[in-house]
Amino acid sequence: MARTLALRLHLLRHLGAQVPSSLTACAARPLCSPRPHASAVCSPTRSKLSPRAVCTITRDPLFLIAGSVRPHQELLTSGSGQSLLHHLTSEEDRVFSDRLSSCTSSQQVLRLLRSYPDLSSGAAASVLHRLADLEQDDGCGLKNPQLLSDVALNKLCQKLEQDSAVLEDDVVVRALLGCTRLYLDPWSRLVVRLVSESQERLDLERLSVESLCGLSRALLALEGPECGMVKQAMNQLQNKDPARWSRAELVSVYRALASGLNEGGRYLELLNEMNAQALRLAQQMDPVAVSEILGALVTLEQTQALPLVIALCKQAVRHVQNFTDAELTAVLSALMHYGHSDHFFVEALERHVPKVAFSAHAETITKVMQYFGRRRILSVPVFNAVAESFVYRAEEYSTWQVSQQIVALGMLGYAVPDATRLFRKVESVLRARYLQFQPRALLDLLHACTLLQRYPLNFVSKVFSPYFMQQLQAEENSGMDRLVLAQLTQLYMTVKLECPFYHGPWLLPKFRVKSFLAPGQSLETQVEAQLYSAVKSGLVDLLGARSYFASKVLTPYCYTLDVEIKLDEEGYVLPASHVDEVHKRIALCIDGPRRFAANAKHLLGKETIKQRHLRILGYDVVQIPYYEFEKLKDKKEVVEYLHQKIFPHSYRLSW
Repeated sequence: MARTLALRLHLLRHLGAQVPSSLTACAARPLCSPRPHASAVCSPTRSKLSPRAVCTITRDPLFLIAGSVRPHQELLTSGSGQSLLHHLTSEEDRVFSDRLSSCTSSQQVLRLLRSYPDLSSGAAASVLHRLADLEQDDGCGLKNPQLLSDVALNKLCQKLEQDSAVLEDDVVVRALLGCTRLYLDPWSRLVVRLVSESQERLDLERLSVESLCGLSRALLALEGPECGMVKQAMNQLQNKDPARWSRAELVSVYRALASGLNEGGRYLELLNEMNAQALRLAQQMDPVAVSEILGALVTLEQTQALPLVIALCKQAVRHVQNFTDAELTAVLSALMHYGHSDHFFVEALERHVPKVAFSAHAETITKVMQYFGRRRILSVPVFNAVAESFVYRAEEYSTWQVSQQIVALGMLGYAVPDATRLFRKVESVLRARYLQFQPRALLDLLHACTLLQRYPLNFVSKVFSPYFMQQLQAEENSGMDRLVLAQLTQLYMTVKLECPFYHGPWLLPKFRVKSFLAPGQSLETQVEAQLYSAVKSGLVDLLGARSYFASKVLTPYCYTLDVEIKLDEEGYVLPASHVDEVHKRIALCIDGPRRFAANAKHLLGKETIKQRHLRILGYDVVQIPYYEFEKLKDKKEVVEYLHQKIFPHSYRLSW
């Protein structure tokens, strides 16, 4: 950084600026590692930095006024030392801020900027950030880089550059951060001046917590985590007491650490203290704080912060109706990541989502459906509202979002009231955008349809083709995982058993699995040990011996039976070892809580299709749900219950 700062000081002198003596001294100490010019090709060391840093280096700057090539004389005339930025009244500032935040495109921001020739310094910095909010393209460039050539924006940056020495500390930092978010040339006059001003004020150790965080984020984008100024700012931050920080200060530090500053766990002690303070302030958090902190906890991989997550989830209940779409999306993503759900939070979503199903952002609606699906929550009002809106909004959704919304319905095995219209729309989307679907998203969608007894055979035939298998293997890179193969096998079995009129290609044997039951993600749910043990004891009492039934039997059809009982032609129970003279097979499904929705006595989609297929294959399926079995008080009641379930039309003998 000594070489870098020296070059920047040289540029400042070339521009005719007064260079503070403290900055001249700073050039002699190594604050940041040297970096290539913005137009140079990225070096291997820089390629490890965030996408923002890479984009900043490799993209030729289109921001002409702020570029490092124009002579100082081309700046607009500003008078002899007179400031070009003006102090607006608090009311004017508020009105401008409201109008700025209501802008939904960069062109609206620029039109607003032209209508306000005089702006306060804070408002000027806010313009940069609002443009970045609207134009950033997933953290790797701007959607429309040409907007940086706008005359009004050029003038604004000239004003910030000329007034940099008299700007407030927080405005200097916010302006610098805004420049990095817009990917301005790191060697532009504006960025050089703001970095130099920041260094001087950093040396005075007077920056607030929020300013230190903003400066660290800006310098991280410009120079990377090894930058000396970043370390200097973070050292000052660590010297402050997190127990005295406000909500806004906590959010700023979480945001800074999540941006990449905590890479390698550099500030774990600070993070632990912050988590403790956030837990104390959780009941005071506003919607922005709740969503920002939850999002940061996920990014920072805070696996030990579950008490804080639970506290923030409780606070989120109060803010569900006030969250922006982006904030609600972040909250739901975090709760899915930590595997946490709250009854009151679910109720709040059930009140809120039906009201916004037609207007909320597509990603937010999709995230709501994912949350309910993964947490096994059957929400009739939400599912019905989203399904209804899907019919009218499907074109707004990406193919992945279309897939995920139907997958959630399939997971819960919930058929919406107007399922015909819904799946007619799904078929329409498939027909119109089939080539846009990624192979895995298409497979998930078709598999979910079969869970709901819908059979898009025109597209199933394409899935079984060798070409699609090649695509699927290419997408998975390391080869198709077991869940994908299980989905393909169950899709094949569904068509074979339930669609006898299908005459298209079939799934090749090499892609079929032998069992749907597997550790981790599986198309079957393991029987719960405690419930199984209780049922097994009752069966021994009912049948007279353990040899008259088999447990965990893998069928030739990939499904695993919890218990299998064999009967001869006259209805007598055969020993489990018999393979001949078997006239009837009874499959007992011992269904524990995890085979049902978490909030209802409703079988999941994967359990429903299993029982449906077993019946088609000739099994007598007997369901023993946990909520019935748990009501039985003693052995006698257990035996009577099992007899009524398994042999409802026969007289029970006493052994």
